[in-house]
Amino acid sequence: MTDKIFVDNILAGRVAFVTGGGTGITGGVARALAESGARVALVSRKMEHLEPAAEAIRANGGEAIALTADVRNMEEVERAVAATIEQFGKLDLIVNGAAGNFLCPAEELSPNGFGTVVDIDLKGTFNVCRAAFSELKKSRGQILNISATLHYVGTPLQLHVSAAKAGVDALTRQLAVEWGRYGIRSNAIAPGPIEDTEGMKRLVPPQVKEKLLRGIPVGRFGLIKDIAQAAIFLCSDAASFINGAVLVVDGGQWLSSGRLLQ
Repeated sequence: MTDKIFVDNILAGRVAFVTGGGTGITGGVARALAESGARVALVSRKMEHLEPAAEAIRANGGEAIALTADVRNMEEVERAVAATIEQFGKLDLIVNGAAGNFLCPAEELSPNGFGTVVDIDLKGTFNVCRAAFSELKKSRGQILNISATLHYVGTPLQLHVSAAKAGVDALTRQLAVEWGRYGIRSNAIAPGPIEDTEGMKRLVPPQVKEKLLRGIPVGRFGLIKDIAQAAIFLCSDAASFINGAVLVVDGGQWLSSGRLLQ
């Protein structure tokens, strides 16, 4: 983040555990958390993306560690949470951003393909929340899940992801109700089309991109920094009474009817 919107060190003293934190949207969120004063554990399956991301945060004056874990494997998640506690002494915030995606018509989607995305996006989110519960209870911490808007309407070729993210929204609200009594807030961000991501480059052909842009009322695609700024707000004390919200950050796109047909 280059433009200062929030007061310096608004998240000073907090420790964040960020899955998928090496690249993409959650990589940007992780950097923003560190720039806002949080100490950050970056978690993903492969170290090749994590260590450069952690080093970039450290080079910018932040504190970060890189930890490998497959969110589908509860034992690996528990080990990563324990390593975070060993390094930083506590845990205040988890950001669930690990995700899988590919384009596929429903009639060609295999049970394995459907299940893999659900396992990463939905079960992985549950695994991290469950593994972190006792520490979040101690710190009266926060959960921030990265969802999507795909399931708000029928989005072609995205049945698997839509089903998984609908589950993430339900999980977010359910934990807000059940764990709110412990002071744990659970919220989510649902990004729209984010231009500076690998997903936009890999999954959206140029002709579809043009149609998408015409369907965004504010007239532009989102950027990773837009999601990062929303994340800082939800993680800050300014949002202390926000619990169970799914904050849509899409420039009003999902409200535009027939968005893929314009």
